[in-house]
Amino acid sequence: VDSYYDLATEFYEWGWGTSFHFATRFRDETFRQSILRHEYYLAGKLGVNKGAKILDCGCGVGGPARNIHRFTSADVTALTLNQFQVDRGNALCKKEGCSDMVRLVQGDFMKLPFPDNHFDAVFAIESTCHAPVRTGVYKEILRVLKPGGTFACYEWCLTDKYDKENAIHRKVKKDIEVGDGLPDMCHTSVCTKALEDSGFTIVEARDVALDTGVQIDQGEPWYMPLMPSWSPLAWPRFQFNPVMYRLMPLILAFFEMIRLVPKGTKDTQIMLQAGGIGCAQGGHLGVFTPMWLMVGRKEAN
Repeated sequence: VDSYYDLATEFYEWGWGTSFHFATRFRDETFRQSILRHEYYLAGKLGVNKGAKILDCGCGVGGPARNIHRFTSADVTALTLNQFQVDRGNALCKKEGCSDMVRLVQGDFMKLPFPDNHFDAVFAIESTCHAPVRTGVYKEILRVLKPGGTFACYEWCLTDKYDKENAIHRKVKKDIEVGDGLPDMCHTSVCTKALEDSGFTIVEARDVALDTGVQIDQGEPWYMPLMPSWSPLAWPRFQFNPVMYRLMPLILAFFEMIRLVPKGTKDTQIMLQAGGIGCAQGGHLGVFTPMWLMVGRKEAN
């Protein structure tokens, strides 16, 4: 995972922004507005007050941590395995004037470097899917969470429509895992049971991708930015059309040759592009969701 994000972080920020996650898009929303709504909705599940101590478990470069700090006025500690992301995220915190209330730290969420009962709330956005064992990360989150505190997350999961006997479904699953640096993906029910087995009381568990704002208001599904487009203005969709899909590796190989970009850029782009296509196909088929919402509470006793 650490090596993957060494390669992928700058691609993510260049093509997506500082919040490395998906969001459904309601009618008349901009992409940025949909990303913020998705984060604020999760933050609302935490039930925290101004000054509360929150942990972002798997933070990227800290886009959601900074946004949720501004939304809640909470003090946010954001953890990532990758030191490059820590350095980049803390530079952005300083630039945006919130470094006194938001800081990124390097650490492994399978062994959180914090004492027991330390945080008022914990959130994770499309990050704990990188855990080799879900109960391992969930138990660590339970340990550092104060009694009565809430953990809320969006998880990457297979849905009820996934058929392990279907070769297309299996290929989609493998493309997502390889292209996004994941271990074996699991079904939504497995994820929810892992949270419960870790000691949490389940408050809510559902697929936010199915929310009616997209279905009724003619909004866009979360995977639309990954669908091919012939318009150069529709980025990142433009790179997925058949011509650009073949041209981009050649362009980046030339840039590598003249040392405009680092060696390995082409291979990283190919890997990320394959993962993006897998996600888009998984979303279109309905066999994969990146926003299985789970809300769990650590009981006071």
